[in-house]
Amino acid sequence: MTLNEFIIHAINEDVGSGDHTSLACIPADAQSKAVLKVKADGILAGVEEALEVFRLIDENLQTEIYLKDGSIVKQGNTAFTLSGSSQSILKAERLALNIMQRMSGIATLTHKYVKAVEGFRAKILDTRKTTPNFRYFEKKAVRLGGGENHRFALYDMLMIKDNHISYAGGIEQAILRANDYLKAKSLDLKIEIEAGNLNQVAEILKVGKVHRIMLDNFPPEKLQQAVNIIAGRFETESSGGITEANLRAHALTGVDYISVGALTHHIRSLDLSLKAVH
Repeated sequence: MTLNEFIIHAINEDVGSGDHTSLACIPADAQSKAVLKVKADGILAGVEEALEVFRLIDENLQTEIYLKDGSIVKQGNTAFTLSGSSQSILKAERLALNIMQRMSGIATLTHKYVKAVEGFRAKILDTRKTTPNFRYFEKKAVRLGGGENHRFALYDMLMIKDNHISYAGGIEQAILRANDYLKAKSLDLKIEIEAGNLNQVAEILKVGKVHRIMLDNFPPEKLQQAVNIIAGRFETESSGGITEANLRAHALTGVDYISVGALTHHIRSLDLSLKAVH
């Protein structure tokens, strides 16, 4: 789904047969201005998407941008101003805010995690724990916050998890079948495999033929052992139960990546508002 397609669907969902409140209360020829105010400190995201909402609602709306995506913002900042049809501004207001507030919340939380591991090897990754049909925006927000994207979806990387291993009949069978599949389909995709304990790490190392080992729910001391055993032969990723409280302990192990599902599924939207001005 393209950005325009998503916004058009979202507009139809919200507007339906018409914004009857605005149609009833505001003259059709009324012209107004509005400002996008930041009401909490954080990282701004979703400006480009919000502007596209306004454009698709009414291409005659005029905008003046003061803060771009990825900007560090403080309470009281003005991100942009709008001027034009009062009815159009009101019609677009909530959809634009919904997108910006969620994206900014994700960017803000990601930035906090990224700052916490500054100076360490580890890079912060998101996961596929995203809102259906909103994944593009959420993963973009992670990047704006300084994080990196894990695979976007099921099609751009092979990620062999515990259920795949169980259904395949074991680690070796899963890895070998994955490699055979890529060869048969002429696909150039990376293979990641999950390990739940040190015994599984040893088994994966014996088979090889992967690019990254995900160390799932390893406490820091076990994670350190696993990283030492892998010894740079494959990329390493710590995943599961990562919080602000234990993030630094995971980074200290020298792991290459730390994936955090909470970046997209357990965030607080950044407080923003669109205020009419006269």
